[in-house]
Amino acid sequence: MLYKVFMLTDFPALAMGWFAYWLFALPVLAIGWLAYWLWQRKIKEEEKNRPKPESKRLTQTKSEISDWAKKMAEFESPAEQARKRKLAQQKELEEKQRRQQQDKQQ
Repeated sequence: MLYKVFMLTDFPALAMGWFAYWLFALPVLAIGWLAYWLWQRKIKEEEKNRPKPESKRLTQTKSEISDWAKKMAEFESPAEQARKRKLAQQKELEEKQRRQQQDKQQ
């Protein structure tokens, strides 16, 4: 019982102990957070400079897209195919007419 009374009467000393604890703990905590922030910043900068590794799936997808792009570049619409056929037929017809004129001249 006397101990409990002593604890209640010794409140200023107890409060001074807590104050001293926080006076020490807060700067240590602030320094720790600052060090952590600087460390994370350094890691992020290193990751920016490091090339990202390509996974097997990413490489496969890139090659599939490249193949698809080549197919699309070579693709001719039916209208374009018909136009080319018509031009080819016109050229053949002109060539045929030119040969016939040469044969008549000879």
